[in-house]
Order: sequence, then structure tokens, then C-alpha cells
Amino acid sequence: MKNKHDRAKETKNLRQFAEQVISDNLVSVTDTLTDEKKLVHELLVHQVELVMQNEALQEARATTEIALERYTELFDFAPTAYFTLAADGGIHQANFRSELLLDIERGKIIGKQFTHHVSGEYHQLFKHFLETVFTSEGAQQCEITLQVGGIPTWVSIEATVDASRKTCLASMIDISEQKRNVQELQLAATIYLALDEAIMAADTNNRIISVNEAFTRLTGYTAAEAINQLTSLLKSGRQNEAFYQEMWHLLNTTGHWQGEIWNRRKNGDEFIGWLSISTIYSDTGEVVHRVAMFSDITDKKQAEDIIRKQANFDLLTGLPNRRLFYDRLQLAIKKAKREGQKLAVLFLDLDQFKDINDTLGHEIGDRLLTEVAQRLKACIRETDTLARPGGDEFIIILDNLDEFNSIERVANCILGSMALPFQLEHESCYVSLSIGITLFPDDAVVVDELVKKADQAMYAAKRQGGKRFCYFAPSMQAAADSRLRITNDLRNALTNQQFWVAYQPIVDLATGDIHKAEALIRWQHPTQGLISPAKFIPIAEDTGMIVEIGEWVFHQAANQVLKWRSKHHPHFQISVNKSPAQFESKHDNVNGWFEHLQHLELPGASITVEITEGLLMDASSIVSEKLLIYRDTGMQVSLDDFGTGYSSMSYLKKFDIDYLKIDQSFVRNVTTDSTDRTLCETMIMMAHKLGMKVIAEGIETVEQRDFLMQAGCDFGQGYLFSRPVPVEEFELLFQARNDTGL
Repeated sequence: MKNKHDRAKETKNLRQFAEQVISDNLVSVTDTLTDEKKLVHELLVHQVELVMQNEALQEARATTEIALERYTELFDFAPTAYFTLAADGGIHQANFRSELLLDIERGKIIGKQFTHHVSGEYHQLFKHFLETVFTSEGAQQCEITLQVGGIPTWVSIEATVDASRKTCLASMIDISEQKRNVQELQLAATIYLALDEAIMAADTNNRIISVNEAFTRLTGYTAAEAINQLTSLLKSGRQNEAFYQEMWHLLNTTGHWQGEIWNRRKNGDEFIGWLSISTIYSDTGEVVHRVAMFSDITDKKQAEDIIRKQANFDLLTGLPNRRLFYDRLQLAIKKAKREGQKLAVLFLDLDQFKDINDTLGHEIGDRLLTEVAQRLKACIRETDTLARPGGDEFIIILDNLDEFNSIERVANCILGSMALPFQLEHESCYVSLSIGITLFPDDAVVVDELVKKADQAMYAAKRQGGKRFCYFAPSMQAAADSRLRITNDLRNALTNQQFWVAYQPIVDLATGDIHKAEALIRWQHPTQGLISPAKFIPIAEDTGMIVEIGEWVFHQAANQVLKWRSKHHPHFQISVNKSPAQFESKHDNVNGWFEHLQHLELPGASITVEITEGLLMDASSIVSEKLLIYRDTGMQVSLDDFGTGYSSMSYLKKFDIDYLKIDQSFVRNVTTDSTDRTLCETMIMMAHKLGMKVIAEGIETVEQRDFLMQAGCDFGQGYLFSRPVPVEEFELLFQARNDTGL
């Protein structure tokens, strides 16, 4: 049922509704009303009207109060600071957020001038802003700074005049952080453009997306030329793949890399750069960009090199000085200790240099020292150290010594080079020198002692007349005497039939069959017994007797392979070692070997020639020609001790190497050392890819054999199968192996 207010709204006629109320409340009204009664009736109607109007007003007031309360709550608790301002800037109203904005209680804000909070430099702007608000339609905006607790605070103001045009409602937002961000970005952009360091930003595809002006100055590439290019645009080609693999490993694991790098400018010039790369990640940890900063440090490096050379090198000859020599000798001693090797120190002093200096002058003397240094360099390896500690003295470090005779070889080379005249301007002069030699660890184990004893030995050489070398240690002198005796006895060994050939089987790892063997010379001395090849082969090479000895070994092997092919296996093959000295000798007759095989009606493949890695790397035209003859005649070539030198893949392909022999130093630890295992597997795989067979040397255990078999190695050689034995024992071994297998 509707109440009376509802009915009043429906009829919208207060008079009619009042009449109806009176009619409903009267029991009966006579049709003959008097004037008084009509007046009373009229009064009653007006009374009802007034009651109803009062009720409606009360209801409207309550509704308005509720709306006003809700508006006030929205106004006061809005997240934005609101102010009601007069045209002169007076504050009529402010919400709670305004307290936070101005850091003042609201009660102390109302009635005050807002301009008091505006920074002085923005007073005029704010005054003009208010004028615009009150004279314009729609919202107006401006940005100013307020003084909040003595600190400037940036605010964005949006204000609209109300209908009365007496006040305006202004909303204010603190934009200080946004302003700081913009300023920081502007500063970063200014720095980016003004930095002396080149900056290059790249995307995840390594394409350049931005460069600064320093990049253009340093590289010569404009931004237009660089953007969208790969970051390898500046790659010089000087760094190898391992360098970049390490760089990317650190970038991917740590996000950073820095170091020196060679780059190339647009004009092709190369320079050394100090490069720092940083990775930029997204919020989810994904790589977004990488930023590289680099500078040209070529001049700095050159200056450092000059300082380093002045501190460590002799200015006259360019050789290491005493300081650097001592450093290198200390390192060489540590290395020799670690690897169980020997090293020698040669102390050299020019004979009668003072007379030359005094007679021809210091300028000629300096030129002579420079020429002497060049001749000395020619007598040593690049890995050896030649130093000039001062005056007319020179010192040499010979490390990685496997044999004693290499020291004498260097000493004799030096003495021989000094025997030739020195042509200095219009003067031709001769100079000799004396050499003192000490050996680590035989003579001394510390730097000072080695040098001191070498110096003493040098003076001993001078006392003997100069133009010679002298060993400090009696043991070295005894070794020199022994070498001389071996040299003399070696000349008679062939004539007196003191040599014999031992054969070591090369086993087919897959079947256990023996179809190959290596021929190894042995010397049975009449008084000293069996002399190791390590002692007499180097002497034979130095004296040139190796060619004659090698010919003898070849003929022995050829005759033996003929017998074993007819008796045991039609494709039996014997390997014969051939040293670089044989290859380079003018007396070496390659065609003679093939002619002998033809004479025996043997194919070239019956003999395999074993060579060393060093022969390939230093292959002269003579060596290359002989290797190609072997290939053309069908004689196969085996590369001995593979992995211990620096063979190039191009040489392996060029000379059609048939077999690679993995050095026993890798095989020895193949079951315990993961690195050696990996190296063996890699060498086997590489050899097979190049069409070569693989022979593993030094197999001593079943475990080594099994691993090599699983790795795909073709043949094995070592004491597990047999030591090198005479022909008679080999016959028995051959039969037993082929009958029983491995």
C-alpha cells in the first residue's frame, strides 16, 4: 500500500490531496454548509497542506545531508589533493590529501593564500594561471613547484571554475618523481652523446640499435651506417674463436665482460680497445639489450710497451736485459722442476772486445754488438732466451732439453758464426767469444748459482785461449768425453756388424691379428753392451751417419717383410723410422728405396715410413718432394708421436698421411685422466674423418686396450702385446698371437 507521500507525488496536486484527507477523516458532511463551516474547512485544508509541505522538506533535507556527507567523504579522502580556491588564491576548502602534499594540517591551510606555498619563481605563472581559470571555460592546466618543508616539490594542477564563478576546484598531483626521471633521462642522454667513450647498444639478435657520437669519432661509422648492422661490424679477426667463447660464457653467466680487444675502423685501421659489455634484463629476467662501452687504448698500450721495454730490454740490441733474464730463468727453472726436464745456461763473453772498442771507437763497437746479437739469435730456437746483461756479455737459456748434444750443437753454431768476419762500414773485423755452460739441476738449482757457475766456466774457457766452450760440471765434461767416444765407435759399428734390428708388433685391435711391425735399431757395443738409441741416434744425425744407418735399417726391414709376407701374411707391413736429418740430407736416396722394393718384387705398401710432426711443420721443398714421391710409389707414411707437436690439418691433407700414431703420453693416463680420454677420442675421430688409420703407442694394460677399442682405434702397439724383440722371438710371438688372438 502506498503512503500519503507517494500519493502526493502521483497526483502532484497538494490541494486535491488535502481535500481527500479531510474527506476521509470526516464521518459525514452535510450538503448545506454555512459560510462559517466553509471557512473552517478551508483552514483545515491549508493546515494539511502545511503539514505535508513540512514533511517533504524534512525528507529532502535528509537526502541532501546524506549526499553532502558522501560528497564530503569523496572530497576529503580522494587520492588527489583538492583545493577550492578564490580568484585571489585564497583557500576556501582543502581535503586530507592536501595535508600530505603541503605537509601542513588542514586547519592551518583554510583561509590562507595558496601563493604562500608556491616557489617564488612561479608566483607570476600561478597568478596568470588563476586569471585564466576564472576567465575561461573548461579545465586549465599548469606545472609549478611548491615549497614543502623547504624542499621544492613539482605539482601538476588542473582547475575548473564553478558555476558561481567565485571559486574554482583545483586538483594537484605530486609529479616530482616523474620530473626527476625526465631529468635523469635528459642527463643520461646528454652524457651518452657527450661521453668520450664509444657506446653501442644491441638487441638480442646482436644487431646495433643505437650508438653515440664518440662511436662515430672512434670507428668512422655514422649512426645510420651502424644501426641494424651486426655487432661484429668492428671485428678485426685477431681474436680466435676461444676468445669469443670465453667472452660469451661470461656474458651469459654473469651478464658482464670487460677486457682488451682488437677492433677495426671503417677505413680498415686496427686499434686496441678497452671494452666493457653489460647486459640489460627485463623484470622477468630475460635479456633485453646489451650495451658496450669502449675506448681506444692503442697509444696507452704503446706507451706501456715503451716503458716495459726500457725496463726489461737492452736499448742497443733489443735483447732482454739482466732483469728480464733473471725473471725468465726463474720461470724456466720452475717449469723444468715441474716437468722433470733439464735446462742449460750459456754465459758468453767476447774475446778482446775492449781492443776493438778502443781502436775503432764506441760507435763501431755498438754496431759490432748488434751484429753479434743477430748471429747469436740465428743459433737458438725462438723459445730460447738470449739476453745482454751489459757490456760485451750475453747469456742464453736453453730449456726443454731432452738430450745433452743439443747444448753442444748450439755452442758449436755460435763459435762457427763468430769465425766469419764482421763488415762494419769500411772496416772488416773478426771477433771470437768464450762460452761457459751450466746445467740444471746437475750443477745448481737456483738462479744465482747457475749464472755464477756459468760465468766461472766462461773464464775457464778464456784461460784455455778462448774461442771455445767449457762445462762447469765434471759430469758434463764426462758426458762430452762419452759423446766423443760414441762418435768414434759409431763409425765402425756398421762395418763390424754391431747393429741389429728389433721388431715390435702392431696389433689389429679388432681381431688381435699381427699384420704389422715397427723396425727399431739396436747397437750391441763390444765393451759397453747394449747402447740406447736415444744416445747414439742424435749423434748419428749430427754427424750425418744417420743416412748410412737408415739405409741399412731399410734394407733389413725390406728383406724381412719379404719373408713374412710369403710365410705369414701376404699384406704384412713393416714401419721404418726416418728422421728429419735423413730427409734433408742430399745423400738420402728416396728412389733407391723403391727400386730395392721392386728388385725384391715387393709393392710400395710393404714398407711404411714413420716421420715426426716437426718434419711436416718445417717441410722444405726437398722434404715435400720426397713425401710426394713416397705417395706416388705407394709407400705409406705414418706420423709418429702425434699430439705432442703442432701439426696443421692442412699438412696432413697435403701429404696424404696414412697413419696417425697417438703418442704414449696420452695413452698412459687414458683410463684415469678425462682430458687424455677426450684427446684420444678426438684424435681418433679426426683421423678417421680425414681417411687415416690410427695406431696407439705405449699400450701396457688391458683397460687401455679396451678403451681404445671402444673409441674406434684401429691398431695398438706396446708392452701389453710385446716389447721390441729379435726376429727369432717375433716369429714365435707372431704365431702365438695369430693362433690364440688377444
